Amino acid sequence: MNPATKTAGFCLILLAFVFIFPLGADTPLDEEPILNEDPVEEEPLLTEEPLFDEYPLPDDDLFPDEEPFYEDYFPDDDPLLIPDEEPIPDDDFFSDEDSLIFEAPPLIFEVPLFIYEPRSFDAIFPGISRVQKRIAFSAEGLRYSFEKDGSPMLMPDPDSGIDLLGRIAAKDPSHIIEALVVVPYNEKELDMLDIYNAMGRIGSIKDYTLPVNDRVFTMFMETTRIESARNRKDIPDPPASDTLPHSETIYLRFKDVTLGNLYMRADISMSLYGITYTMTNFTTVRYFIFPVMRSERYATIIYLEPLKEGILIYSMTGFYIPGFLADRINLTPNINRRISVLINWITDGLRIQENENAENEDKDDI
Repeated sequence: MNPATKTAGFCLILLAFVFIFPLGADTPLDEEPILNEDPVEEEPLLTEEPLFDEYPLPDDDLFPDEEPFYEDYFPDDDPLLIPDEEPIPDDDFFSDEDSLIFEAPPLIFEVPLFIYEPRSFDAIFPGISRVQKRIAFSAEGLRYSFEKDGSPMLMPDPDSGIDLLGRIAAKDPSHIIEALVVVPYNEKELDMLDIYNAMGRIGSIKDYTLPVNDRVFTMFMETTRIESARNRKDIPDPPASDTLPHSETIYLRFKDVTLGNLYMRADISMSLYGITYTMTNFTTVRYFIFPVMRSERYATIIYLEPLKEGILIYSMTGFYIPGFLADRINLTPNINRRISVLINWITDGLRIQENENAENEDKDDI
C-alpha cells in the first residue's frame, strides 16, 4: 500500500477516536462511601464559668490545735494591739505559605467612666439624718461598730446595688465596723479611673501616722505589693493606668507596728457605678508566735463611687476573735485606727490625682 494512503488512514482513525472519547471530559463521580455510619455523639456544651471565684472559708480543722491562744501575752494597756498563671498565647500568627504575619490586638476590658449620670449621696443613703450626713462629709467621717448579734447603722438603699454587709456576714465575724466618708471635689470631678490610680499607690500607706494617747504612731512600718500568695517577694507599684481592668487580684504585705507582717489578698472589681476593694488575710495573724486571728477571718471591703458631691468611701470591716480574747482586749478601737490610716491614705491619693489631672490639663493647653 502506498505510504501516503497508510498515513491518511491512520489520521482518520485517530480523529474518530478523539470525537468519540473527548480528552479531559468530566465523568460523574459516585459519592464517597461513608466509612462509619454510626451516629456521632455530640460533645456537650461547656457550661459558662462564673466571672468571680468565691474564696471558700477554711475548715476549722485545718487550724492547728497545738497553737492555742494565750491570753497571758496580751496586756490590757497596749494601745496598738489588734490584732501560676496560665501562659498567655502568642499574638503572632502565620497566615499562609508566604509567611505573612499579622498581630492580633490585645484584649482589654474597659469599664466606661460613666454610663449614666452620677448618683447623689441622698439617693444611696436616704435614711441618714442631716447630722450624720454632715459628719460623713467631714474629714473623720461616720463610724459605727457592733458585734455579731447587733445591727448596722449605715445601710445603703436596697436598690443601690451596694451590699457589703452580706459579703462580710459570709465570713461569720464576731465584730463589725462601718465607716462612711465623702471626699468633696476641689475644682475638678474625679472618675473611676482616677480612683483606681489613687488606690494603686500601696507603698505610700506606710507614710501615714495617727495620734494615740498624745503620741504619734506609725501603724504600718512597711506596705508593699508582693508577687503572689506563694511567692512573697516585694514588687513595686505599677505606673498609672490608662484603662480600667474588669477585675484584678493583688497581694499585699503590711508590716504592722504590733503584729508584724500581715499578708493580705486584695480583690478589685468594677461595677456600673463604683469600684470595690476586698482585702482578706490569707495567713494567720500572730502576736509574736501566738495566733490571734485565723486566715480568711478578717476582711475589709471598701466601696468607692464618684457622686455628684464627691467621692464616696463606704467600708465595712469584719473580724473574728475568740470570746475569751474579746473579753480581755477591746480590739475595735485598734482596728478603727488602722481603718483611719486607710481612709486618710485614700483621701490624700484622690487629692494627688486631682492635682495631676490639673497639671496634665495645663500641659495640654500649652
